[in-house]
Amino acid sequence: MAEKKGPDKKSIDPVVVEMLEKARADGVSTAFSRAEETKPCPIGHDGSCCRNCFMGPCRLVGKTTVGICGATKETVAARNLARWVAGGAAAHSDHGRDMAFTLLGAATGEAPDYHIKDERKLRRVAEYLGVPEKGRSKEEVGADVARVALGEFGRLEGELIYVKRAPAKRQEIWRKLGITPRAIDREIVEIMHRTSVGVDQDADHILDHAMRASLADGWGGSMLSTDISDILFGTPAPVASGSNFGTLREDEVNVVIHGHEPTLSELIVAAASDPEIVAYAKSKGAKGINLSGICCTANEVLMRQGVPLLGNFLAQELAILTGAVDAMVVDIQCIMQGIVETAKNYHTKIISTSPKAKLTGAIHIEFHEDKAMEIAKSILRTAIDNFPKRGQVLIPDIQDRLVAGFSHEYIAYMLGGSLRESFRPFNDAVMAGRIRGAAGVVGCNNPRVTHDDPHLYIVKELIKNDVLVVTTGCNAIACAKQGLLTPEVMDHCGPGLREICQTIGIPPVLHMGSCVDNSRILTVLAQCVNEGGLGDDISDLPAAGFAPEWMSEKAISIGTYFVASGVTTWMGVGSPVAGSEEVTRLITEGWKEKVGASFIFEGDHKKAVEDAIAHIDAKRKALKLEEYSPTKYAHSKTYMPGEFAPDKHGAYSIK
Repeated sequence: MAEKKGPDKKSIDPVVVEMLEKARADGVSTAFSRAEETKPCPIGHDGSCCRNCFMGPCRLVGKTTVGICGATKETVAARNLARWVAGGAAAHSDHGRDMAFTLLGAATGEAPDYHIKDERKLRRVAEYLGVPEKGRSKEEVGADVARVALGEFGRLEGELIYVKRAPAKRQEIWRKLGITPRAIDREIVEIMHRTSVGVDQDADHILDHAMRASLADGWGGSMLSTDISDILFGTPAPVASGSNFGTLREDEVNVVIHGHEPTLSELIVAAASDPEIVAYAKSKGAKGINLSGICCTANEVLMRQGVPLLGNFLAQELAILTGAVDAMVVDIQCIMQGIVETAKNYHTKIISTSPKAKLTGAIHIEFHEDKAMEIAKSILRTAIDNFPKRGQVLIPDIQDRLVAGFSHEYIAYMLGGSLRESFRPFNDAVMAGRIRGAAGVVGCNNPRVTHDDPHLYIVKELIKNDVLVVTTGCNAIACAKQGLLTPEVMDHCGPGLREICQTIGIPPVLHMGSCVDNSRILTVLAQCVNEGGLGDDISDLPAAGFAPEWMSEKAISIGTYFVASGVTTWMGVGSPVAGSEEVTRLITEGWKEKVGASFIFEGDHKKAVEDAIAHIDAKRKALKLEEYSPTKYAHSKTYMPGEFAPDKHGAYSIK
C-alpha cells in the first residue's frame, strides 16, 4: 500500500495545508483524503473501458482487444473523449441559454430585478447577431438579441452566427473539414447519437465531430454567455480585491457564493447592502454581511463587484472547516456532494438554488428570475439566522491582494484608449521580441496532483520567459492566492515583458474571468490576427494553451475548441486516451495536419512548459520574426550572474 502524503505534500497553499491538518484532527473527510483512499480504475482512466450498452462494460486490456460488439480500442477511446466533449459543451452552453432567457426577462419586464447595464455592449452584440438597433430602445434591442441568441441553440439551417468572428482563414479550415458548427444543441445531440452502440465506428470521424461540438461551445454557447453577462451586469474593467481565507470575517455573517451562474450571485451582492438586511444582521449580533466566492461564480462577482476570492475548486470543503461560514450558496457545476457531509460537523448551512441541481441533505431555496431579489434576501436571512449558532472559529490569517477584470474590451482600450483601441501595440511588442508570445493558462484543480503547484509553476516560468499570461477559472484563483495578479510580480518577469507591462500599467498575468470567459481569449486571438503582422490565422500566432490540473468534461470541451481554433494546448495530470496509441496520434499529429494545432496530454508540467516555449519560438521563426533574445531589453532589470540563464530550448529561468 502506498504511503499516505502529509498535508504539506498535497498543496502549496499554506491555507490549504493548515485546513487539511484541521480536517485530520477533526476526523473530517475531504476530496484530498478521498483521492488518497480511492484509486482510479486504470482501465477507465486510460479510456479503454466501454459502457455504452449493457452487453458490457467491456474492458479492453490484455488479450481483450475488442468489445463484444467488435469495437476496437480506437473506437472506444474516441467515443469516450467525444462524450466528454458533449458533457462539457452541454454544461457551458446550457449556461448560455439561461443567460439569454434572463436577458429576455430583463428586456420584457418579466424579470424586474434585472436591467441592461451595458448598452454599448448590447448594441455591439446586436451588430454581430444582425439585430437592428438604430432608433430603438435598449429594451427592444435586448429582447431581439435574446431571441436570436436562443435561436442559435436550435438553428434549423446554416451556421452559428458567431463563427464569423473567427479569422477568415480559420473559417475556411472549418468549412473544408466540415466541422463548422450548425446549431449548439444539434452538435451535442449528434455526439450522443454517433457514440451510441452500433453507430459511428471510425475514430477519426468521431473525433472530427467532437471538434465541431466543441466549437459550438466556444464560438457559440460560451461566447453568448459571456456577452450576455456583460450586457446585464456590466463589461468587466480592472478592479482591486483580495483572496484566500483571510477574507473571512469573525464578526460578520460570512456567505460563500459557489458555482457558475452570476444571475443569483449578482442579486445576493445587491441584497447584502440593503439597509433592511444589514439591520437584520446587526440584530443577530453581527457587524454586517461579508461575501466571498469559490470557483467561477467567484470570478464573475469579483470582476464586476470586487467580491473577494475565497478559493478554487478544492477549497469548498475546507472553507466549511473554518467554522466561520454561515451559509454556502451553490448553483450549478463543480459542486461537491461532500460539502453536505462536511457541513454536518459544523454549523454551516448548505443552500442549493438551481432548479437543475439539488443536493441531498441541503436546504433548497429555488431561484427564479421573476422573484430574484426576494429570493436573494431570503437566502441571506437564512445565513443571518445561522450566525449566532457558530462554534469555535479558525480563520487562517492569510490574504493576498489582486487586480482582476481584464475583459477583451478593456485590453483593447488600455492599449490605445477610446479613440484608438486596438491590439496593435501588443502585436508590435511581439514582433519586436519585447514579448516572446502569449499563453492562456486555465482550468480546474485535481487532487491527484499537488494542489496549485502545476498552475503556479507554469505561470511563473512563462512570465520569466517573457510570455504574457491570460488566465481564467481556478488557475486565476490559484494565481490570485500567490500574489501573481498584482503589478508587484514584475520582479519575476523577463525584461521585455516587464518593460511592456510597466509601460501600460498592467500585471503580466491578466485575469479574464470565469471558465465560460475562455471565449474572451478566443476573441483576443482573433483580434490579434485581424490586427495584422502575426500571420493570417490563429494557428500562426506564437501562443499556447494550458489546463494544468484539468478534471472535468468542461475542460475537455474547452481544450478541444482551442485546438480546433488553432491553439496547441497542453493538458496536465494524465491522458484519458492513453489506452489508444492511434487516438493519441490522431489528436496530436492528425489534428495538427487538419487544424494546425495539437491536443497534448502531458503529466509532467515542467516538460509541458518547456515544450510550449519551444513551440512559441517555432511559431516566431515561421513568421520570420526577429529571433527572441532576453538580453536585448535587459536594461529593464539588472540580473546577477547565474540568475538568468537559458536552458537547451532557450528558455530562461530566474534562479
